[in-house]
Amino acid sequence: MRKAKIVRKTKETEIICNLNIDGEGKAKIKTGIDFFDHMLELFAFHGLFDLEIKAKGDLKVDLHHTNEDVGIVLGQAFRKALGDMQGIRRFGFASVPMEGVVANVTVDISGRGFYRLVPWKTMYSEKLQPEEQEAYKFKEAMHFFDSFAKHSGINLNIKVEPVSQDLHTTLEPVFKALGLALDQATQIDPRRKGIPSTKGIID
Repeated sequence: MRKAKIVRKTKETEIICNLNIDGEGKAKIKTGIDFFDHMLELFAFHGLFDLEIKAKGDLKVDLHHTNEDVGIVLGQAFRKALGDMQGIRRFGFASVPMEGVVANVTVDISGRGFYRLVPWKTMYSEKLQPEEQEAYKFKEAMHFFDSFAKHSGINLNIKVEPVSQDLHTTLEPVFKALGLALDQATQIDPRRKGIPSTKGIID
């Protein structure tokens, strides 16, 4: 069983994360941000990861620190749980629709954290961003994905087409697709002997 526990405490947040990659999709998430909790539950359910996250943050200031630090901790948990990456498939892809929106997520557990969103203009134009939900904005999700990718060492590419003005409709398929893609990438391939890299190491 590939498991990890990460505890992170700063002046802004306190976060405890327990992850079992080879789980059943059970989630117990409490970040203080209800919408974010729901997205993480979808991610765990469809990825078949057992995930517990308990976070306390300076939400009276804003939700930025809690949102970003959860991404950091979750990324660290995946990196720790995967260990030396022996036998994993490494690559994963999933496409999930919701109403008129289709989210395509591609991952490579390469050890080199990288994040890219298409359409990139969404990050810079308020006009293209969906309406916020319970103070959670589209850009907050982008910060989460960036932190997660960098601290997990995963190359994460997300394409959303089109971006809906409804935040729930835009983000739900993204989190579902991320769970499915990571489930695929973290699976053990019985044909693979050793680490899935011609370098012989993923770091």
